[in-house]
Amino acid sequence: MSEHEGLLARPLLAVANAPDAKASARALAPYVDDPQRVVVVSVVEKAGGAPDKAPMEEVEAEAERAFDAVREVIGPVETDLRYGVDVVETIIEAGREHDASAIVFTPRSGGRLVRLLTGDVALSLVTESDRPVVALPDPDTDHEGATERYRVEDEEESGGDEGDADEGDADGEAASNGDE
Repeated sequence: MSEHEGLLARPLLAVANAPDAKASARALAPYVDDPQRVVVVSVVEKAGGAPDKAPMEEVEAEAERAFDAVREVIGPVETDLRYGVDVVETIIEAGREHDASAIVFTPRSGGRLVRLLTGDVALSLVTESDRPVVALPDPDTDHEGATERYRVEDEEESGGDEGDADEGDADGEAASNGDE
């Protein structure tokens, strides 16, 4: 039995784009004994009857760049480009069809607004999946202070507004509290 049998014996690595794929591959690489057992999935989100968000050729090319980014880091992996209205369900379905031992991803940063707009894919994966879900730390992120960052978000979500002044506007300046 190799060092990483079990939970990561056949990981399904979910990626969104090339930079995400590269970071995710770097996070997964230390746990991969056999790259050919890794399945990388990219989901093209369909609009469900509405016009698609981007031309199909463009999103398919981005998925191929993502797959190439993983191959550069891990080696020859299996890839799966999927189309679906519900990204989470499409990833979970891919996990079933590939008999993945776990669904693996690297959470992307984003504040409350980003999570609200994206439907928090990470949370949905964890709560809806029929197999283990592994969130790997982003190797490109300085994890010093990560506990503090999450503590502030938790306070904001519980009704406190202590962190609102720290968020700032798009220009990087602190938000005004209106007491000018």
